[in-house]
Amino acid sequence: MQNTMSFKGYHGSVEISPEDNILFGKVLFISPLINYEAETAKDLDAAFRNAVESYISDCHQQGIEPEKPCKGSLNVRLGHDLHLATAIAAFNASTSTNEFIKRAIRQQVSC
Repeated sequence: MQNTMSFKGYHGSVEISPEDNILFGKVLFISPLINYEAETAKDLDAAFRNAVESYISDCHQQGIEPEKPCKGSLNVRLGHDLHLATAIAAFNASTSTNEFIKRAIRQQVSC
């Protein structure tokens, strides 16, 4: 299981560097690279929150919308056989392929 933190809809990783004796991480699921580090778990949480706040503030100062994690569309390469089987199963269930896939994913994740 991966260790993560959440703040304002953003998620950050929690990693350790024994060589440097620090904790570090990055904001996940967005394209800008946003890193943070600290010596204690409490300070890492504060560094993560500060990194998110700084990112949002910097975006607003530049007049751009901050990127949100996972924009809601996903391109998945299924391969021919799985794609065809999915399309047939969706048709037989009287639903779209997109809705069929969403239902299958919902069964596997808590959302």
